[in-house]
Amino acid sequence: MAERADAGLPAARGGLPPAVAAYVRPKSTPRRVIWVDRIADWTISVGGLAVILAVFAIMAFLVEVVVPLVAGGSVKETFRYGLPPVPAERGRLLSLLTDEHNTLGLEVYESGWIETFHLATGRRLVESHLDLGEVPVTAFARTLADGHVAFGFADGTVRFGRIGVAAAVLSAGDAPEGRMPLAGGDTTDGHAVYSEVPGGQIRRVEPVAMLAEQVPAAAAGRPIAALDLRVGGSVERPTRAYVTVDADGQALLHRSESRMNLLTRQLTTSESSVPLPAVPGLGEVAAVLMTQLADEVFLAERDGTLYRFDVRNAASPVVAETVDLTPGDVELTSLGFLIGEQSLVVGASDGSVGVWFRVERSDGGTTDGRAMVLAHALEAQGRAVTTIAPSQRSKVFATGDAGGAVWLRHSTSEQVLLRLEGSLGGPVAAAALSPRDDGVLAIDGARGAAHWRVAVPHPETTLGTIFGKVWYEGYPEPSYTWQSSSGTDLFEPKLSLVPLIFGTLKATLYSLLFAIPIALLAAVYTSQFLHPTLRAVVKPTMEMMASLPSVVLGFIAALVLAPWVETWIASVLLAFLALPLALLAGAYLWQLLPQPAALRWDGLPKLALMFVAVAAGGAAARWLGAGFEDLLFEGDFRRWLTGASGSATPLLALLLLPPAFGAVALATARGFGARLTDRIRALDRSRAGALDGAVWVAMVGAALLLAGGAAALLAGLGVDPRGGLVGTYVQRNTLVVGFAMGFAVIPIIYTIAEDAMSAVPAHLRAASLGCGATEWQTAVSVVIPTAMSGIFAGVMIGMGRAVGETMIVVMAAGNTPILDWNVFNGLRALSANIAVELPEAVKDGSLYRMLFLAALSLFAMTFVVNTLAELVRLRFRKRTAEL
Repeated sequence: MAERADAGLPAARGGLPPAVAAYVRPKSTPRRVIWVDRIADWTISVGGLAVILAVFAIMAFLVEVVVPLVAGGSVKETFRYGLPPVPAERGRLLSLLTDEHNTLGLEVYESGWIETFHLATGRRLVESHLDLGEVPVTAFARTLADGHVAFGFADGTVRFGRIGVAAAVLSAGDAPEGRMPLAGGDTTDGHAVYSEVPGGQIRRVEPVAMLAEQVPAAAAGRPIAALDLRVGGSVERPTRAYVTVDADGQALLHRSESRMNLLTRQLTTSESSVPLPAVPGLGEVAAVLMTQLADEVFLAERDGTLYRFDVRNAASPVVAETVDLTPGDVELTSLGFLIGEQSLVVGASDGSVGVWFRVERSDGGTTDGRAMVLAHALEAQGRAVTTIAPSQRSKVFATGDAGGAVWLRHSTSEQVLLRLEGSLGGPVAAAALSPRDDGVLAIDGARGAAHWRVAVPHPETTLGTIFGKVWYEGYPEPSYTWQSSSGTDLFEPKLSLVPLIFGTLKATLYSLLFAIPIALLAAVYTSQFLHPTLRAVVKPTMEMMASLPSVVLGFIAALVLAPWVETWIASVLLAFLALPLALLAGAYLWQLLPQPAALRWDGLPKLALMFVAVAAGGAAARWLGAGFEDLLFEGDFRRWLTGASGSATPLLALLLLPPAFGAVALATARGFGARLTDRIRALDRSRAGALDGAVWVAMVGAALLLAGGAAALLAGLGVDPRGGLVGTYVQRNTLVVGFAMGFAVIPIIYTIAEDAMSAVPAHLRAASLGCGATEWQTAVSVVIPTAMSGIFAGVMIGMGRAVGETMIVVMAAGNTPILDWNVFNGLRALSANIAVELPEAVKDGSLYRMLFLAALSLFAMTFVVNTLAELVRLRFRKRTAEL
């Protein structure tokens, strides 16, 4: 047996000779690489989980901020006690009021006595007496916010005064010594209550009462049965109006206006009285009310009949309307205005509560074209409603019933904020809301009292008011309305998100209608037909367009594009036809070129000629715009949009032209399309191009005839897009937003779609071309279906950009939160609304939380859209995975 030649050599790695082993790499992975791989794996996993947690944390934060909007109200503290008895000669309780700090309660009796007590303990503090004389008080009125009062007497006179609570902040040294302690750290000197406030200061709260002059108010000294008072004007020119109803049912409206001499500071007062029309057979008067402007007076009978007097013309007041507030045998037990004096709260003997106000009704059978309507039928309380206490700052009010229950309500949202059941031992005699809506005070006939410290931070918001139709004061019917602020404190916020969601969808729809065709056709051309050298220039240029700041696009759209479109609107509309026709005409003319010339000029010359065709189409639209407007829209397109002239046929024909051309093309393909294709293939290039162009011209003509005929038929049937799809023209409108936002979205859709089509395997395209398909047939039948998942993803990402766009919509859309499909009208999107109103929103206020709800709605919309898009994309990807 022969010996091996390397037997004497030392053993090498794996038994290999040293010369060979030096070139063999070790098979084991270095520990350093393993640790780096593990660290990278953990980093990616932790980063992905952190992103997911961050998204859910943002959502949780938004939900936490939003939930209080629909949480209703809560009771913080409850105080129940029995008030000291009062002598019977003081008469009945006329009014109950409290202060904004929930410190004092004041009872006003018909004898002129005023009882003051501490709200937390019920301890009587001071008694004061207004000297009303010996004549009995028969009527009383008090203004809602400023404490002006009027007493009506049995001799037909009225005396005015003021009853309220005054508050002042003192330094600690200015407070009197020897004060007696009360609950909650309060102290009293027997007249006022002192409370410690931050900064080492003390707040003093004390009752204030004073009387003014007494004036005659009823003819022949008849007793005054009902009375209402309004005070207004300025310091230099105070005004006062009051209405009286005497025992015989005669109503008088009194107005007084004073002028102050700025030098002597003396007031000169002028008085006037107007008798209101007599009401035949007037029954027992339950109440009389008057608006702040003294232009309307409401007189209600106990059986629920309401007479509305129109006194805008003081020389000839009329009964504008008579309405039954409580149909059937139900009695009217309480009546009162809410803040703003438009909404009338009606409480009845069956426990029902309704809110009525006036709306425009040309067919209402009234003299002034307005009618009272029951706008809000609130939840019945179960027992007769004995008192109504309106808020001084919102549409909140309290109702007390004969069973001792007090409910806190909101008229517009129709919700019961708090049910204070079993609050008192007997029928509620009087109730009051604190000026800040954070306290409720109620007293029964047996001197039992209850005071609640409450929190109702967002009474106007429910899911119904946010996403449903709401009937607001002054509106003819329920509507979706967003109006968060106004120039008056009487304003009621209207916080429906529906117009904002609609505006977001509207802006997105019109921008995508503009962007998707351009972006996808550009992606098809770039990936399938453009020379690689030019593609390397065009694609990066398009991608750079995505970096343009949206604020710049919005600025240009608002200050340049919007005025230009308004001036040349007819040419802009014509351009929608002229530009595609110019490109198609150029394509058919290109087919007339000899093959050598077409090959030689392919690439940059061909691309340049395409831009020339576009420029020619734009120039044609500009040049023919005036004639186009004269021919179809009687020379004034914006006037035609209002419906003041012309018919709907021209616009219907323009809208029907694309589907009409599609129908003609389909009919041609199914009729003699195959024979025509064979005939064209048998001809040389120039003749084939001429025949193909002639067929296209004939198809365009047939489509025009078909669209015109269908438009005339639809117009004859009464179809008119004016007032719907189109309407009144405003400069900053959805069309301008569509152009500007489409310009921002096109690069995104184009880039993703082009990458998807360029990534289609080359063998699929080669196989299609090898089977005899043209490049266009290959692109449509092979490349696009294969790349559909990427194309769809690009469209969805573009849609997400459009949904979340802010600055373009803020600057170019007009910021009008309306529900209108009119492409020539404005809109307000969710994102734009957040940007516009967030600086004005008070932290934790209703508007503040509504803006977070808008953000949550936007988050939810994009989440749902992206989820559906991903599901569809995966479906497309699964179908093309086998190719």
